[in-house]
Amino acid sequence: MADKTAQVVRCALQGRPLAGAFMLDVLRDPSGSDRFRAFFSQGTDRASFAVDPVEGAASIEELREIAGGLMMVGRGVPALPMMSGAHPVLVAPPDWALFEGRNCALAFRICEPAVTVADWLEYHARNFGLTGAVIVDRAPPDGGDFAAELRAESARRGMDNLVVVVLDPGLPLGKPDMGPETHPFLAPDAPGKDRMEPPAPDPWRAPLGEGIILELIKWRYLGSARAVLLLDVSDVLHPGQSNPFDLCHSARNGVVMLLGRRIYPWRVRPGKPAGFGDHICRQFDARRGIGRWGCAPAKAGLENTWKVMRVSYARPEAGALAHFWRAMAIRVPGRPSSELAPKTSLIEDPQLIAMATGKFATKPVRPPVSKPRVETTDRTCIVTTMKNEGPFILEWIAWHRAIGVEDFLVYTNDCTDGTDTMLEMLQDKGILQHRVNPWKPGGELKPQHAALQAAEDEEIVQRAGWAICMDVDEFINIKLGDGRLPTLFAAMEGVLPGANMIALTWRLFGNGDVAEYEDRFIVEQFPLCAPEIVRKPHQAWGFKTLFRNIEIYKKMGVHRPKGLKPDLWDQVKWLNGSGKPLPREMFRNGWRSTLETYGYDWVQLNHYAVRSAESFLVKRDRGRVNHVDRDQGLNYWFRMNHNAVEDRSIMSRLPLLQVEWDRLLADPAIRAAHEHSVACHRAKITELRATENYETFYGELTGPRMRALSRKLQHFGSAVFAAGPQVIPDEIALAEALPPRFFFTVEHKGEAEH
Repeated sequence: MADKTAQVVRCALQGRPLAGAFMLDVLRDPSGSDRFRAFFSQGTDRASFAVDPVEGAASIEELREIAGGLMMVGRGVPALPMMSGAHPVLVAPPDWALFEGRNCALAFRICEPAVTVADWLEYHARNFGLTGAVIVDRAPPDGGDFAAELRAESARRGMDNLVVVVLDPGLPLGKPDMGPETHPFLAPDAPGKDRMEPPAPDPWRAPLGEGIILELIKWRYLGSARAVLLLDVSDVLHPGQSNPFDLCHSARNGVVMLLGRRIYPWRVRPGKPAGFGDHICRQFDARRGIGRWGCAPAKAGLENTWKVMRVSYARPEAGALAHFWRAMAIRVPGRPSSELAPKTSLIEDPQLIAMATGKFATKPVRPPVSKPRVETTDRTCIVTTMKNEGPFILEWIAWHRAIGVEDFLVYTNDCTDGTDTMLEMLQDKGILQHRVNPWKPGGELKPQHAALQAAEDEEIVQRAGWAICMDVDEFINIKLGDGRLPTLFAAMEGVLPGANMIALTWRLFGNGDVAEYEDRFIVEQFPLCAPEIVRKPHQAWGFKTLFRNIEIYKKMGVHRPKGLKPDLWDQVKWLNGSGKPLPREMFRNGWRSTLETYGYDWVQLNHYAVRSAESFLVKRDRGRVNHVDRDQGLNYWFRMNHNAVEDRSIMSRLPLLQVEWDRLLADPAIRAAHEHSVACHRAKITELRATENYETFYGELTGPRMRALSRKLQHFGSAVFAAGPQVIPDEIALAEALPPRFFFTVEHKGEAEH
């Protein structure tokens, strides 16, 4: 039994191997009878216990599985009835008197120093009447004498009314196959986990695996406590809320829910460990909280099991909810905030500032204050990259000029069909601006990213009111009114004043079984496309974003502006293609629509990724403008060639296109440049089809199997698109039709390229 006069005491479990199991502790029933409870760790086999009576052993009243471990309730002789015989045990009396009538915290400590834990105790004692705590010390055995350090720190602060037990479990309590919670890989919001090397297993510091420890602590220490809150030593209750201990005591069933949110410093001063007062930021777009509980043990029912997320069979009081914050730089020490959560998600919270400066008397490092740019112009600028797109440039330029785009900034590299010379000539005539792409083969940046980086310094971009990055095979299709941008902008302002972004979701248009190249309008030749509801492949609902150039974000991105200035997040007013607001979870990184966020009613982005089969041969030979190391082969055609339904919504705008087309081609130099590019394109097709490799490939593209598949893509899972069309059996691929709810997928490792 622990010394009841001590303020901070260190206790240990009996922990020892026993008959093929690991016994954690054995406790006498608090009633004083010959009843006792034995607790066993995960992996203990129920079959190790004897069903029939064993001479010289207790009888088994109950054998309960708890979080993978076992609790045996026995009566009689203090010996366990195992299949191998009677095993005598030391039955320890419970230490309920230590915490009788006290407001207690049940907490876990992994590596937090004594000074931090003392801060935690003192804060909750002063603000919520905490008078007791059981702290499970999960640090490895070589971690020093934490209890002595905490005792000294508590004495220095004069925290005389607190009773604290530091419990040494004597074995690692973490999940044996997981790394430590002190590593960013285990931090829930840490960015870049796909690029991290997972840490080696560390059962001492891994997420809690031996959940039975909670039930053991209840019976050993906390059965007569007034109220108990399950918190970690990195968790702090919100100041100013109703006292959670009192809520537990007054709750009908004695149980209340605790809801936690993770918090972060903006920056910790060099050479100093993170404290609670440094944590002044939260994520503006965090959705998932941390669920814990508080209870009044006697009211909640001592026979109801304590688990991490709940007290079994005890319904929490409706409306009785207490809130806490989890200080992540304390939980994952020695790491900058940027390794624990994206800095673009962190915003200063007034409550946290007040707590830091008031309750913890800290002067934290605060985030910078941003100001959006005031922009009045409505000029729209498209930034794009091209390589050997000569035959298709003029239609694309004409279309977007017709719907209201004023400025074009075009980057090219390695053109052989006259694309670059045509663009130089169009620049001379004031139609667009042409630049050589600064991309370097083998460099860190991809071609599109190199171009976008360079574009930031261009006057044509800086003066733009609206901007978008899009490709020459993408056409903005506005379905409202006259189909022009001013109409779209007016509609946006009408539903959301100050609207400054709109997602143009892709509608993937296929080749419509057109095999041979013709010098005709793309938007007229190819009316077949994907259905509106088509969530796979993952490219199907990708979008490009038309956005106000007001510096809420730091830079332009391929799909949307990037680098959100987090303190301006509430000024993002982003609509989908049906004029519905997008959720804040999209603001930082979203580039794909979902069933909840897609919209085509106002505007869509017609994406003609394949065009005719002959033109696709040239596209494959040219290579991808951004993913330069990826082949645009049969799998790309399979993913992007959708011919399931017809969409002619763009056709009503053809007169607008024709007027602008005729205006451009009235210039003899422009007409000659276009005709030269068409001739080069046709010559390249002839050259490629003269080779066995490309002619065979052309035969695959135009054959009955790929034609049939282009009408069935909505029936396939993502693994099929990652693996390729060859995994689809002929009886599915060549079937005349598939039932509407038919679905086919395969097992495949790896992700589809986009």
